[in-house]
Amino acid sequence: MAFKGKVFQLSRIDLVMAQHKNWYLVAYDIRSLKRWRKAYKLLQGYGERVQYSMFRCWLSQRDREKLRWQLEEILVKEDNLLLIRLSHQCVRGIVDYNRPGSWPLMPSGHRII
Repeated sequence: MAFKGKVFQLSRIDLVMAQHKNWYLVAYDIRSLKRWRKAYKLLQGYGERVQYSMFRCWLSQRDREKLRWQLEEILVKEDNLLLIRLSHQCVRGIVDYNRPGSWPLMPSGHRII
């Protein structure tokens, strides 16, 4: 791969990691309504809200780190943030013990916000 005259060599593992995605639950407790709105708007671009302060997001490792960095720019020390990666086995089991349609197995398509 070449970029402005520089050559980068990507291993097979790098390529797989760049494309591999997982479901994440993102939960937060934000004390300020202004910061809560900013975080909410940001998360809408990454996933779907499942509870008042919880989103489910289909993210690659790179997207997860970008989201975490962006949220840390919004939050302050008194706020709480929790990102939980769900294994593929856990996600398959969710549909077995919840209401129908509460967790579609495939992520929704792209959204334009």
